[in-house]
Amino acid sequence: MAKKRIELDVRGMTCSSCAVHVKKSLLSVPGVENADVPGWESGKATVIADEKVESKDLSSAVANAGYHTSVKTVQNLEAPSGLELASQEKVDFDLLVIGGGSGGFAAAIKGEELGYRVGLINGGTIGGTCVNVGCVPSKTLIRAAEAWYKAGHHPFSGVTTSQTNLDWPAVRDQKDELVQNLRQKKYVDVLDAYPNIKLIKGYATFSADGSVHVGEQSYRAHRYVIATGAQPRILPIPGLAEARPLTSTTLMDLKVLPKSLIILGGRAVALELGQTMARLGVKVLILQRSTRLVPEHEPEIGRAIQEYLEQEGIAILTGVQIEQVSREGEVSTVHAKLMGQFRTFEADQILVALGRQPNTEGMGLDQVGVRLDQIGAILINEYQQTSNPSIYASGDVTPNPDYVYVAAASGSLAVINAMNGNQHPLDLSALPGVIFTDPQIATVGLTESQAKQQGYEVKTNTLPLEYVPRALAARDVRGLIKMVTDKRSGKILGVHMLAAEAGEVIQTATLAVKFGLKVSDLTETLFPYLTQVEGLKLTALTFTKDIEKLSCCAG
Repeated sequence: MAKKRIELDVRGMTCSSCAVHVKKSLLSVPGVENADVPGWESGKATVIADEKVESKDLSSAVANAGYHTSVKTVQNLEAPSGLELASQEKVDFDLLVIGGGSGGFAAAIKGEELGYRVGLINGGTIGGTCVNVGCVPSKTLIRAAEAWYKAGHHPFSGVTTSQTNLDWPAVRDQKDELVQNLRQKKYVDVLDAYPNIKLIKGYATFSADGSVHVGEQSYRAHRYVIATGAQPRILPIPGLAEARPLTSTTLMDLKVLPKSLIILGGRAVALELGQTMARLGVKVLILQRSTRLVPEHEPEIGRAIQEYLEQEGIAILTGVQIEQVSREGEVSTVHAKLMGQFRTFEADQILVALGRQPNTEGMGLDQVGVRLDQIGAILINEYQQTSNPSIYASGDVTPNPDYVYVAAASGSLAVINAMNGNQHPLDLSALPGVIFTDPQIATVGLTESQAKQQGYEVKTNTLPLEYVPRALAARDVRGLIKMVTDKRSGKILGVHMLAAEAGEVIQTATLAVKFGLKVSDLTETLFPYLTQVEGLKLTALTFTKDIEKLSCCAG
């Protein structure tokens, strides 16, 4: 039966409970398949219903609940096009989600909230990358290493010996305990709170007839969301795989830390874990192919973070071309070319931090017309829809930025678009990112180079942290704040920071970029004194004033 979407204006809602009552009233109308009330403040509702449902039936149901409504738009929905994966009579689920990480959970929960029958297929440990082998374990180790370092354990400055007093097994066990607790509370227990989501354990494979096989069982659904994530990528460097390198996952689970470590890569994972290992007493060498660290960031930040890491005893070489890797006994050797000269570097272990490989192999995606890019990521449009109109994808398995919050947002959005028609594109124009080094790197919006490429007449200013009172009071003036603006309008296009707890400051800058604020909006806003976020206002002031001539709290 044909469907239609009806958008309604709802009056009289004053709290979140009102939105729930309106949704229940709409769902009570025979023929209504789904009702979405985004919140009482919106004053709106969207209904997916059979073509026989009349607008007056919806208005009456809402009126009986004590609210008033009027029809805004009515849109006929086409039957699924492309590969018809399932008919109404044969489906096991309205929505089938493949992958039990943050993106998959967000998708499954959104589907359940919208009133659909949801299946969630998960192979391996539930919770995905972030809680198990990514954000959570790495950040707790980073914090432990920071505490160890700031307590006076500086292994490469002669202050203390390297690992003699470090209880690594205890640190690792505390990390594992946190991971287990969060996995239980944020995934296992959360799933129990949604009885209408059926968990199917195992790995999914598509067949040419559109069904999904998990072991001996097969399932069909009206729509699918793939959120299978990614894993550390091992590039085809001669001898690398045979040398049994560490990845971010295996490094954090070592029973004994190595005495020396070569890290291949110079971006987030390489810098975060490199500094962590160095602070815990491991002699670290970072080999980066690009001419500077974090090459996607502002050059000032790449140069500064390299200087700070080198001050802690980390050796860093950029512009390195890896030719071959070998291992003999307990020693791994990297054969490379640097400035036209062949060099060799030896260490106990090698850590590969060269990006991530999407988990799409063996899923039979070619059987259902889902296209992949050159590294195996699922190609999607702005609505998270794949080349098969009935299949959507989210998270690290796509080319989207590999942040857990992007995976969750795109997972929810994929379901909304999959079930209600493509109406809501994913907006990443104000995407904050944080690298948890010490000091932290935080960024949002366009870099200076990107802004120029987009045709802006750019004006930038950079404020060293020595001008931020909070940094002075904390005796840590490492870092800078760079603001990128449109010279003509004063609009803030991007903010890039290197500072202690920069990740806590960047959200204010994110709001400025998202809502198109100007430099004057920041200079005319009160910021609390002796906070790191005050640095944003001080940076904005440099566009019109001499920072040397400002007193404390001056605006």
